[in-house]
Order: sequence, then structure tokens, then C-alpha cells
Amino acid sequence: MYLNRFLVTAVAVCLALPMMAAKPKFENFKVSTYIRAQDVARMDDEKFLKSTWEVVSQQVDLDKIYLETHRDAFTVPEKTMLKVKKFFESKGLEVGGGITYTRSEPTDFETYSYARPNERKIVKEVAEYTAKLFNDFILDDFFFIDLKNDDEIAAKGSKSWTEYRLRLMADAGRELVVNPAKAVNPKVKVIVKYPNWYDHFHGLGFNLEEEPAYFDGIWTGTETRDPGSAQHLQNYLSYNVVRYFDNIAPGKNGGGWVDAGGIHMSMDRYAEQLHLTMLSKTPEIILWNYMQLYEVKITPQQRAKWQEAASSFNYDQMVAPYTRNGKTITPTSLARYADVTLHQTDKLVGQLGNPIGLVSYKPYHSNGEEFLQNYLGMIGLPMDMHPQFLTDRQQILLTEQAAKDKQIVEKIKQQLKKGGDVIITTGLLKAIRSEIADVCELYCGDLKAIVNDFGWNGKSEREFIIPQVKYFTNDAWEVVSAGRPLNGGVSGYPILLRDTYSKGTLFVLTIPDDYGNLYDFPAGALNIIRRAMSKDVGAYIEGPSKVSFFPYDNKTMVVENFNDTPVSIKVVVCAKVSSMRNLLTGEQLKPADQPKGPMMFFRSRFTGYPDGATVFDVKLPAHSYIGLGYK
Repeated sequence: MYLNRFLVTAVAVCLALPMMAAKPKFENFKVSTYIRAQDVARMDDEKFLKSTWEVVSQQVDLDKIYLETHRDAFTVPEKTMLKVKKFFESKGLEVGGGITYTRSEPTDFETYSYARPNERKIVKEVAEYTAKLFNDFILDDFFFIDLKNDDEIAAKGSKSWTEYRLRLMADAGRELVVNPAKAVNPKVKVIVKYPNWYDHFHGLGFNLEEEPAYFDGIWTGTETRDPGSAQHLQNYLSYNVVRYFDNIAPGKNGGGWVDAGGIHMSMDRYAEQLHLTMLSKTPEIILWNYMQLYEVKITPQQRAKWQEAASSFNYDQMVAPYTRNGKTITPTSLARYADVTLHQTDKLVGQLGNPIGLVSYKPYHSNGEEFLQNYLGMIGLPMDMHPQFLTDRQQILLTEQAAKDKQIVEKIKQQLKKGGDVIITTGLLKAIRSEIADVCELYCGDLKAIVNDFGWNGKSEREFIIPQVKYFTNDAWEVVSAGRPLNGGVSGYPILLRDTYSKGTLFVLTIPDDYGNLYDFPAGALNIIRRAMSKDVGAYIEGPSKVSFFPYDNKTMVVENFNDTPVSIKVVVCAKVSSMRNLLTGEQLKPADQPKGPMMFFRSRFTGYPDGATVFDVKLPAHSYIGLGYK
């Protein structure tokens, strides 16, 4: 009797084993991929299914896979979906679903027309079908509308396109996707993936104010690809956009999403996107997509010139043969780059606390100085974007987007009256010129200046155009100035201006007409700007542009160099500490001597280092990072 019970129990355990969750491949996050509907359909061919899996699984560790049911007006047959789902479950992967609500991607990403009853019906039926097959599914980042057909024009009426689309899509998400899916499968979690172009969302109906409240989760597009391509997205966005969405929907942001775009620049550009995504402490990353992991081949052209020296992402090591499950594997595809980068990053992120930074207020559906925070991140200012005006911080950054808040000047006054700092850009100053006069009488009009000389703070390698800020002498003070030339010249213009109101300080940061010219600011000018804006972080860096600073609340940090050449920087901790350690190697860094600043007739309070500060010298190779911690 006892033997029979034992046998029954043993059989039950054995039967249950394939359904048990596989051991996580990474300690601090999940790594997943996504298969488009047309490729899922191809996997009805068992040979194709198994051969692609063999190549991908040998080169990258995966925890989960998302199988898409619908894209470009095509729906995968249920029989095929079940077959492919079963296959990947047998390999120990979690399996979720996906939907892309497009009619034709090649035709300017043509979406469904949500003003047409027959197309609304299709959208609803696809959601129901997908919910029947999966307990969670994700909408690829096309749940917006880009059509202006006659039906949409009639439905819009007198509203603006933005007003119409925001209301249309917020209602469509609830009525056509989430509610129908849950009626079919009450357990299903419906997730909307938002792309990287967040500053333009409202114009096409992505409603960040309402949708995160009723979707079960959101996801983040962190693809920055080539900054010189059509979207002009800066590297720092791969981190910054995750943090912004975290602050919009705390606890609901499921992960980041990176594709192969930018691989033509170098392996490093792809690796950086993955690495920055995970520095945000997001719990999962989707490697878009499965077929890219299979088909995008390793080539010698992906080995950048700086790889001749040391670099954090080592091309030669990534492409070298390695052993897996007793078999020697020669890497062939992008999958290997992802695997090495993410395992390397996994060793670092577990030691990092919660990300912190300089709070920047971006109201919902706001325009102005689009994506500027990512350029500021690239000059070493750690960004922390929020959809609310936070009142518990010493400092807050306001760009032109803040002008959408009709109470913004009153909020500025309250921050200053309690003794805090407000940093406004020239874009915002221009937008609220008459209103801000009640705080300080300064303005930014249409006059421009060409500058290249920052005086004691150094020179830029090129000339560029800035707006001119006008103010009353002795009512406001220039902290950083520029001219052409400034030393020995006849004209100078504020780059960082300081004014006072009640107990607080108002700063005006001059933004060049081309935001990329922020990278031309000399290190001396950047150092003063960083120091002035470091109160809530308690640390900052000194050095050239295109070096980013990622601080965390447990006295750890990551500093990353995006330059094609090595850099020497200083890490300044605004407190007395005895040493700093390299989080990966354990090496102890001793404090450096603090050099004296240049002799000047008038010394700014932001010249030199804060009282009691500790300074550390750090050298970073091209396209490399370092993790540091102190007590």
C-alpha cells in the first residue's frame, strides 16, 4: 500500500516537472524575446521551428517568449499558435502573447481606423482570440492612430487632432481590448508597450494619463539606435524613458525593449542600449525580435576602432568560440552580443539601489524642447522625469513643457519660498515671459548670439547659436557666460544665470538652438552646471560631455563614457568619505588632491568644490562604464 502511494506520488512529480518554472537564467532580471505573427506562422514547419531555436538558444539565455497572434491584418491560425506555444513551453520558457494592431507597416505604419465599426470589430475579436490562448499578452507599440481618412475627419468634428485621438484611443483600449479580453479570460493581464518617442505621444493618441490606470501593465521602448537617424534619439533615452514611465505608473512598468537598430554603427551601440535599459533597474527586457537574434549576423564591420584598446564591451571576447553544455559553439548572430552584455550587466545591477536624479517636471500631453532631458543626461546631469510637480525636493528642473501647467508660476513661487531651487530653461522662460516677471524681471526674446568662448571655463571647438537672455544688472548674476570671444571680447551672454526670490534661487539654463551643441560646452562650464544642480543627489562628475552619471539611493553610481576616445573624469561626493570601491573588481580608490580653481577677479560660489567634498580621479576607456560605491 505504501509502495503504491510512493509510486503514485513519484509519477505525479515526474509529470509535473515539465510544467515547473525553469531556473532563472539571470539573477536580477528576465530576458525575453518576441516572435512576429508572420514568423509564428512559418513555425508550423517543424524543421524551421527547431532549426531557429537551436541557433538562438545556443547563443542567448532566454526566460520567456512572446508569440504574436496578429499583425498587418493577418491572424495566425489557432492550431499553429498552440503547436508553437507547446514547443517553447517544452524548452522551459514562459510563453505570453502579443498583438500588433496594424493594417500595413510598409505603408507608413498604417493602423486600424477606430472610427470605422468594422475595424473596431476586428480589434475586439483579435483581443478576445489572444486572451483565449494566453494569460498575458502585450500590445506592440502601434496602439495609436495615424489616419486622417474621411471617417476620422468626420468623427473628429471641431476638436483638434490631439484632443480627438487622445479620447478615441483611451476609450478604445478599454472598450475594445482590455474589457473584451477579460470577459474571455478573467486571469489575463493586458499590457501596452509604449515606444521611445514619448514627447510626441499625445499627437497620435497614446494617452499616458489614462491608459496606465486600466491596462494591467505597461512596457517601454528603449531603442535609441543611431542618434543621427530620423528620430534623433540620444543614447541616454534608453535609461531615461524607463524611469519616466516608472514614475507615471509605479510598479506597472514591466520592462524595456531593444532591437538591432544601430548595429551598423558598432557592436557597442547595440550593447549600450541593453546595458542602459537594465541600469534603470527594470525587471525584464525583450530582445526584439526572435528572427533578428537568428538572422542578424556578426560581421567584422561591427568591431569599432576603439576596440583596439580596452573597452567594457569586448568584441573579440564576444565572437570567440565558447563551450555550452559540453559543445563548442562559434557565435554567428546578434544573440551572442545580447547574452554577453546582459550577463555582464547582471553582475553590476544587483549591487545598485533605486535610481535617483534631478527631478524634471513634464506635464501630461505637453510640448516644447522635445527630448531635451536626454541631451542633458548626455552632459552628465542625472534625469528623473515626473508627470507631477514634486514638492519634496531641493531642486526641480522645468523645461518648456512645464508651460502647459497653468499654475506653473505659482508652483515655482512655492518652491522658492520654502528655500528650494528652480532651474528653468530658456525655452520655458520664453513661453512664460510675462508670468515669470512676478518672480524676476528677465526675458528671452528672438535675439540670438554666436558663441565659442566660455572665458575661464574653456572654449568650445566650434561656434554655435544661443538665445540671448536679458536681465537687470545686480538683480541677477551670471554664473557661466559665453561670447565670441568672451576673454578680450566685447560681448558676453548668460549660459547659467542666477536670481533670488524669497528664500530660494532661480536658475536659467541657456539651451542652444541645436540641442546637440550642449555637447560642445567645455568641461569647465559643464562642471559648474553639474555642481549647481546636484543638491538632491549629493554627488556629481567633472569632465567632458557625452559622459553620463547614474546615481542610486544606496551610495552607488555608474559612470558611462559614450565618447569614441578615453576620458579622465572626477567623481565629486558632497561629503567626507574615506574611499570608493569598484563594484565589479573590488578595487579601492583613494581620494585625489583637490586642485585650486583659476584666479579670477570675482569668484562664483560654484567655483571649486563644495565644503567637505571628496574627489576621486577615474579614467574610462571609450564606450565604457564603471560601477562605484562609497560609504
